Amino acid sequence: MTIRRAVEKDTGRILFLLAQVLEIHADARPDVFIHGTTKYTGDELKEMLRDEAAPIYVAVDEADEVLGYVFCIYREQPHSVNMVPFRSIYIDDLCVDQAARGQHVGERLFEYVKELARSTGCYEVTLNVWRGNDGARAFYDKMGMTELKTQMENIL
Repeated sequence: MTIRRAVEKDTGRILFLLAQVLEIHADARPDVFIHGTTKYTGDELKEMLRDEAAPIYVAVDEADEVLGYVFCIYREQPHSVNMVPFRSIYIDDLCVDQAARGQHVGERLFEYVKELARSTGCYEVTLNVWRGNDGARAFYDKMGMTELKTQMENIL
């Protein structure tokens, strides 16, 4: 398995995986997510592939087939008199193909992002996990992630 920057030829597989992860979210939160959709369109994804501040990486097999992806966003802590300025990488999305789960693809992607963060002077790696996505929560706990803060809701 190799991890590399995503390129336009990966768009179809990434969209396929985006659909997989969307279904997990829609099952858990049908009040928020729409079944049968994806987070991004093909055109949006192609545009995103060119964004240096938000790189997308893919894990590929020997045949260069995409097994999983991670969408990253570099963030700078906004200037505030009460907070230390720092840089971080936010994981906007990480998905492993259902057929490749259990093969450590997600772990390799996560470790890749951690090393990328270190090598680019980041203080931390952050992400959000939707309530109800218990598999993702267990995975990130296993990867050593801890809660930074909790966003709460009151559905009206």
